[in-house]
Amino acid sequence: MTPPSFWSNTPKRPGWQSKLLSPLAQVYANATARRVAQSGYKASVPVICIGNINAGGTGKTPTVIALVQKLQAMGKTVHVVSRGYGGKFAGPVRVVEREHSADDVGDEPLLIAAFAPVWVSKDRALGVKAAEAGGADVILLDDGMQNPSVIKDATFVVVDAHRGFGNGRVMPAGPLREPVDVGLKRGDIVISIGDAAAQSRFDTTWGGHISLPQVRAQLAPLETGMDWNGLRALAFAGIGHPEKFFATLEGLGATLIRKEALRDHQPLPLTLMKRLEIEAATLDAQLVTTEKDAVRLPHAFQMKVLTLPVRMTIQDETPIDAVLTQIGIT
Repeated sequence: MTPPSFWSNTPKRPGWQSKLLSPLAQVYANATARRVAQSGYKASVPVICIGNINAGGTGKTPTVIALVQKLQAMGKTVHVVSRGYGGKFAGPVRVVEREHSADDVGDEPLLIAAFAPVWVSKDRALGVKAAEAGGADVILLDDGMQNPSVIKDATFVVVDAHRGFGNGRVMPAGPLREPVDVGLKRGDIVISIGDAAAQSRFDTTWGGHISLPQVRAQLAPLETGMDWNGLRALAFAGIGHPEKFFATLEGLGATLIRKEALRDHQPLPLTLMKRLEIEAATLDAQLVTTEKDAVRLPHAFQMKVLTLPVRMTIQDETPIDAVLTQIGIT
């Protein structure tokens, strides 16, 4: 689903739609504030929340993967706890790649499970307890910044540098779950993801609101040996911002004959995939999608669709190292 255009206005110039919806936004913000004020479960091992203030995709999943790999390189046993958006299991259940599908546990947990043990649990406190019992040295909460059921030792606030915090308004007047200044008070680091131009724009628009250490990161295609240059592609994506995926493919030299932007987490039933397959054949194009979408593909299409994996690179990890030391991870 494409966000309303007025969400992308700068905070200094909110659109009339945002102003009209401001009373509802205040109700939403007040409800969030009451919820996060509750006390939660304190784990026996460090818990790091990878969250966001924005609703929708900001880059949490690649951030979780990058931190999993960093902590594993430090010799830590890392487990991830996720709500399992879109999955049918209430949990807590440990994700098994060969047994579970995206319909069972959600697409993001299934993707992350290739890198570390993942527990899906609608009740995050129960998920954290399961990870503790499973032998975790460190637990990463995939999302849950506004969920009070678990006490966080550190919170990393992830933001898309290009979009920033939109018009600075809370839903439904804007794209935020809570006001920026309120959310950042519970954070330890801001991780802004984007290229140099996006980072500059973010700093100009939002730099004055950020007193936390800021880490700049960028998503880049993983080198797989695939030559994308000149490839005729029908690209489809059901992620927070499909246009970023399309731009990345074009930047690699692919020719996108058609772009199919789907809703975030949208199911990929056989009927949809067969329709895309027929269109691709008519256009003499190859079907291409994201890693997150690939885990939702019907089995019959898993070998027919090319996947473009991306990984996050961090410019300077010093602020992250400092926070890890503060919470006893060395």
